[in-house]
Amino acid sequence: QLQLMESGGGLVQPGESVRLSCAASPSILNWYAIGWFRQAPGKEREAISCISRSGDFTNYVESVKGRFTISRDNAKNIVFLQMNSLKSEDTAVYSCAADRRRSGCDYNGFDFWGKGTPVTVSS
Repeated sequence: QLQLMESGGGLVQPGESVRLSCAASPSILNWYAIGWFRQAPGKEREAISCISRSGDFTNYVESVKGRFTISRDNAKNIVFLQMNSLKSEDTAVYSCAADRRRSGCDYNGFDFWGKGTPVTVSS
């Protein structure tokens, strides 16, 4: 059973940046493509970005393109989501999920989910 743990959320002002982390136990995150999702209060969960096992493929939804960057360090068993130019509408609980696909990534078929870390963007 893979356990995912997100960290890095908090309260930030509009325009600021936050970097979220997703770590795994046991340390086999390199076996998985990783996706980041978010759920705002009163709204359905939304896919944001994903990255392949090796990191050679990434994808972003339109609402975060150019502002968010997903990356991974398999040697350190961690995936990052760098979020810049944050807006109030980015306020949500952000979760990572793992998919044991061999190549690429998309937003379906995730096997394991973290509990999430909240990000609040407010002045």
